[in-house]
Amino acid sequence: METIIVQLPGTTQWGAEETGSPELIHLGPGDIADFGRGGAGVRIVLTDPGISRRAGQLEAAGDYWRLSNFSRSVSYVVENLEGAGEYLTVAPGRLGAPVPFEFSRVVLPALSGTATFKVFAPQHAYLGEQSVPGGGEQTVHPFALDPTSKYFLVLVALCEPRLRDPSDSALPGVGQIVERLRPLESCRDLTRSAVNYHIDYLAFAKLRLDLGEEATTAADGARTGAKRTRLASVALRFGLVGEEHLALLPPRGTGRLTDQQGARA
Repeated sequence: METIIVQLPGTTQWGAEETGSPELIHLGPGDIADFGRGGAGVRIVLTDPGISRRAGQLEAAGDYWRLSNFSRSVSYVVENLEGAGEYLTVAPGRLGAPVPFEFSRVVLPALSGTATFKVFAPQHAYLGEQSVPGGGEQTVHPFALDPTSKYFLVLVALCEPRLRDPSDSALPGVGQIVERLRPLESCRDLTRSAVNYHIDYLAFAKLRLDLGEEATTAADGARTGAKRTRLASVALRFGLVGEEHLALLPPRGTGRLTDQQGARA
């Protein structure tokens, strides 16, 4: 099982159906990937003349990853994409700096401004129950979800109709989820593309759904609908979201779409 997933620069958002799937590198514990302008062994290529041929290295470790800065003169920045401006700086020559973020953007100074690539750590572990001293190895939860993350808000909004009424088979469309969450301060700039990205991240990285033929034979709209349906089904069946999580959403009646708008989502 991979510890981190690297989205190579210049690719589309994760799972964006409009332009094809992004190019990804999957790394398991102990795996490494060098980044830089290019050369032998460099897997993450940043095409800017201001970046060293071998600028640094990523190493997957447990449920997080480390970054090494091979530059002698410039620092690198790792941004937390869900941290409201949170970031850490990796100094020149620093080796194996641990990165705790689940969604990260690595930023290098370049002649063109900056060069970036994204790193995802989907196997972050969260405490589910008290560990018993001397009880052996810790159990790793198969669905490690962060209830403070934006993707979790998307999941709750997706499951909201069935949480409020189990007999309600309708699921909100992407546009409805956007409007449902936008009243929240953390979601003011939420877009349809971002919601699609979070749904793909939940389906393929966090819950590791096997959509089978649904993901390959259906048209784009039907494929997206099947993905949302399967995601909500698994989340509700295994209790990954519950009525207590509805408190994370804005009060009902704010940011709601009309029936006609929802039908176009």
